[in-house]
Amino acid sequence: MSSSTSALAPLDLLESRIAPLRERLASHPIYSAVSTERDLRLFMESHVFAVWDFMSLLKSLQRALTCVDVPWVPSRYAASRRFINEIVLGEESDEYQHRPLSHFEIYLEAMQVLGADNTPIETLINAVRTSGDWKAKLAAAPIPAQAFVAETFRVIEHGSIAAQAAAFTFGREDVIPEMFRGMVRELNDQREGRLAQFVWYLERHIEVDGDDHGPLSLKMVSDLCGTDEALWAEATSAAEQALAARLALWDGVLAEIQAGR
Repeated sequence: MSSSTSALAPLDLLESRIAPLRERLASHPIYSAVSTERDLRLFMESHVFAVWDFMSLLKSLQRALTCVDVPWVPSRYAASRRFINEIVLGEESDEYQHRPLSHFEIYLEAMQVLGADNTPIETLINAVRTSGDWKAKLAAAPIPAQAFVAETFRVIEHGSIAAQAAAFTFGREDVIPEMFRGMVRELNDQREGRLAQFVWYLERHIEVDGDDHGPLSLKMVSDLCGTDEALWAEATSAAEQALAARLALWDGVLAEIQAGR
C-alpha cells in the first residue's frame, strides 16, 4: 500500500477501492443493450429479485439500527435510525395512483403490464409467506438472479451490521444510471405508455433517495465502523462484493438478451 493511499481516511480509502467497480457499473453495456420490450422483460425478470432482496437487506438494517422490540428503547444511532426509517417508509409504504404500495409491488404490476414472467418471484414470495422455505424456490429464478440473491443473503446472515450497511450504501439501486432511465422513457413513448409504471419506479427511486440520503448513508457506515480497522476491512470487502455481484447480474442478463437475438 502506498503512503498516499494509507494516509486516506477510512471512508475515503473504501471509496477509492470500489471506484473502479462503480465505473464499470456506470458504463456497463446492459444499459444500451435493452432496446425492445422483449429485452426489458428479460431485464425485469432478473432485476425483480434485486428489488426484493433490497427490501430484505433494508429490513435487516432496520432490525439492527432501530428498536422493533417490546418494551421499546431508543437505539444507539439516532441519525441512522431516522435514515433507515425514512427509507422503509418510502420503499415499503409509498403511494402509487392513490394506493399504498411497496416499490416491490409496484414493480410486479409493471412486469404484469409488460407481460414479463413473474411466476418465479411470486412462487418465492408465496413460499416465504407459507413455509419460510424460500431458498429451494430460488432455483426457479433466472441463474443471474440466483447468484445475486445468494450474495445478498450471505451478508445478511453472516456479515456484521457494518458490512450490511456498506453493501446497502454502495451496491444497490443508485447504480442504475440516467442513460438507462432515458432509454426506458423513450421506449415508453413509443409504446403508448405501456412502460409508465416502470418509468415511475425508476424515477421514484431517484426522488425518494434525495440529495441528503447519500451523506446519511456514508455517515451510517462511518458510525458503525468507527475506529475499528477490522470493521472497516469487512465493510470494504462487503461493498466490493456487492458491486461485483451487481456486475455479474448485469453480465448474466446481457448474455440472456444477446442469446435470444
